[in-house]
Amino acid sequence: MTATTFGANFSDGYALGVIGAALPILDTTMGLSGAWSGLLGASALIGLFLGSVLLGSVADRIGRQRLYLYNFILITIASALQMWTTDPAALFALRLLIGFGLGADYAVGPTLLSEFAPQRLRGLLLGSLTVLWTVGYVAANIFGALIPATDQAAHLLLASGSLPALLVLVLRIGIPESPSWLATQGRYTEAAESRRRFLKQDIDPQAAPPTPAEPAPTVRYRELFAPGQATKTWFGIIFYSAQVLPYFAIYTFTAQILGTLNIGDTTAQNIVIDVALLLGGVLGLWPMLRMGRRPFTVHSFLVLAVALGAMAVLSDAGSWALMIPFVAYTFVMAGASNITQVYPAELFPTALRASGVGLLNGSSRIASALGTFLLPVSLDALGIGWTMGWMTLVLLVGWAVSLAWAPETRDTLTAEEWHH
Repeated sequence: MTATTFGANFSDGYALGVIGAALPILDTTMGLSGAWSGLLGASALIGLFLGSVLLGSVADRIGRQRLYLYNFILITIASALQMWTTDPAALFALRLLIGFGLGADYAVGPTLLSEFAPQRLRGLLLGSLTVLWTVGYVAANIFGALIPATDQAAHLLLASGSLPALLVLVLRIGIPESPSWLATQGRYTEAAESRRRFLKQDIDPQAAPPTPAEPAPTVRYRELFAPGQATKTWFGIIFYSAQVLPYFAIYTFTAQILGTLNIGDTTAQNIVIDVALLLGGVLGLWPMLRMGRRPFTVHSFLVLAVALGAMAVLSDAGSWALMIPFVAYTFVMAGASNITQVYPAELFPTALRASGVGLLNGSSRIASALGTFLLPVSLDALGIGWTMGWMTLVLLVGWAVSLAWAPETRDTLTAEEWHH
């Protein structure tokens, strides 16, 4: 379960990374306009929104298992077909489908993993999902730096995402259904058997309530905003969106940002940034687990805002002066992003978890797509200083909302049925 969920996050990072590596080539070979460049950069993020929101509630109704398998059939096929796209509209459609499949996994993957993981390992495993995302993203950047600047090479790079997706698909065959979800449906005998077989928990199904004659009620999105749950839901939407809006915008168009800094050796700078991403992701797991969810989120937002704010203030300084806060932002953001896979699964009860996780991931992808589309426009119209300035304000909104609403969920159970 852990390996195939990790593999999905690697595939997601790789799929979103390759478009950033391929776009500079496609801009020339396809003659892309600024609008098409922005749309292609945001295409998978738009699909992620649709898949997360639409299929998260489906997973709460029909179960996690089927979506967990079927979504990667779509991802594998759509990724491979990118090899033969000849116009931006077709490429946009395929990347929309890839994002749609990945969006389903954003809702189902962390949900299923959280419902199988013991509490003592839950934060580590969920937080590590972002590390694997970063590994996939950096791998795409490395391959992108090595390929020749030809149309065929760019399409081959895009299609290479089908290989990790195919591996994940094969390994997911036979993954069991969540026993927590089975219990919410009144299927106690199946839940007890699943716990006995996969979790080594001996539970007497006779001790459970009898299976109800009526099916479990359909989960509705309005329940996410019911009294007692609404504040957690709104916090999740705003904190997640505020964190990823500048993240995806900056790292989809890293080449353009480095170009505005007038740095000659962008290859060396890309290596520094990739190393900062990897180190930040791995080292960031420790403070998240030690500090708790709330203080980690509040403090990381503040540090990130200071780093981007420094870039805004130093916009007229030398390129190397700007690189220092840029690398600092990269390092801290990679670690801070670990919480985005942990908090959502811990904010919702089992019956609402996939819907809630899907909503949070989907809404954050609206913000990601918006930032990705606006960043090249903003760089052209406003320059690096004002662009970093308005993204700093986004981070400060996330900090203020976290300070007011962030709950501490480190020591809470994600599956109500664990007490059995």
